[in-house]
Amino acid sequence: MTIKELANQLALKNWTPEANLDFPITGGYAGDMLSWVMGRAGSGAVWVTIMSNQNVAAVALMADVACVVLTEGVEPDEMLLKQAQGRGLPLFTSPLSTYEFSCQLGALFADKQDA
Repeated sequence: MTIKELANQLALKNWTPEANLDFPITGGYAGDMLSWVMGRAGSGAVWVTIMSNQNVAAVALMADVACVVLTEGVEPDEMLLKQAQGRGLPLFTSPLSTYEFSCQLGALFADKQDA
C-alpha cells in the first residue's frame, strides 16, 4: 500500500500536496514521545501522533517514516507545516482518535495480508 492509497482509503486531509505520495508503507507506529519514535517507528512507517510542532518534521525525517498523521483533529502549527512542505514530508490529519485511526490502519494491513 502506498501513502496515496492510505490517504484515499482513510479520507485524510493532506497538508503537503506537493509531497511524493507514491512511497510504500511498511507499517505503523503510534506515539508522542519523540525520542521513542526515533528509535522505534521504523523506516516506511505511518507515524500517528497528536504532536504538532516543528520537532515532528525533524524526528520523522530521522526515523525515515513514510508520512505523519496527526489525529484527534489536531492541525499542524505553522512551523511544522513549513518544515514538512520544505522537506517534502507527507503530512496528514484525521478527526479520529489515535486509537480509532490505529485500528483502521491495522485493519488495512490485515486485509492486505489476507489477500
